[in-house]
Amino acid sequence: MFRYAPTPSGFLHIGNGVNFVLTYLWAQALAAPILLRIDDLDADRKRPEYVDDVFFTLDWLGLRYDVGPTGPDDFERHWSQRHRLPLYHQLLTRLVRRGVVYASDFSRQQIRSLGEAEATRLMRAQNLSLRTPGVPWRVRVPDGLPFSDFVVRRRDGIPAYQVASLTDDCHFGVTHIVRGEDLRESTAIQLFLATLLNDDRFARTTIWHHPLLTDSSGQKLAKSAGSTSLRALRESGRGPVLVYQTAARLLGFSAENVGSLTDLQEVCASVWARLEPGVNS
Repeated sequence: MFRYAPTPSGFLHIGNGVNFVLTYLWAQALAAPILLRIDDLDADRKRPEYVDDVFFTLDWLGLRYDVGPTGPDDFERHWSQRHRLPLYHQLLTRLVRRGVVYASDFSRQQIRSLGEAEATRLMRAQNLSLRTPGVPWRVRVPDGLPFSDFVVRRRDGIPAYQVASLTDDCHFGVTHIVRGEDLRESTAIQLFLATLLNDDRFARTTIWHHPLLTDSSGQKLAKSAGSTSLRALRESGRGPVLVYQTAARLLGFSAENVGSLTDLQEVCASVWARLEPGVNS
């Protein structure tokens, strides 16, 4: 089982489209199903037009999926992450029982100004009750790992992304994940969480981190309504060929003969055999 997992916090950009295309092609090569999972726990940033954009984009790109909502209304009624909140809270409860969770009211600004090491020492020493309202929960991370203590429950009591993503991947039986290079730390954190919980399902997942697309200044593309958004491309009357060609170049192939999704599928057919079980580069 593969998955598309967009976040409806802005209009999708070319990088999101390329990720969708790579997911689709790899799934096709393995004759595997695809889940559409829209990560909408962040209600403050979610907007209906961003949810709509996900469905418009998949249709425009010519990409299928096998499991998930048929449209925005079905998504809200049956597939929104709020329907799975009990599952996320179950994972949090298991972490609390392991004794690895603590509460701290330090802000991001405080952590930045103090530095990770000193902030972590002071946060752990606060000894706040987990029942303290409006205070995030963090997981205590042993020394030697490439990340520090991280949030698993937000100030508003909503489970954090790492908890929801890991829970959903296990719940839906996801076996293959295509992610951008910027989510490599998230992968490491989720593997760590799965180890804490003695759950080897995520560890058995085959994960590929692809290079990121950048703008003319070398910065990672961000969701927007600007010229890099897929919505802007659609509204200009242009087809999805630019996305297919960008995917070809990202994989190290010439885009000269890529004029359709089928062309791209033929050009990059050799890629998928090189991806092995586990975390791939």
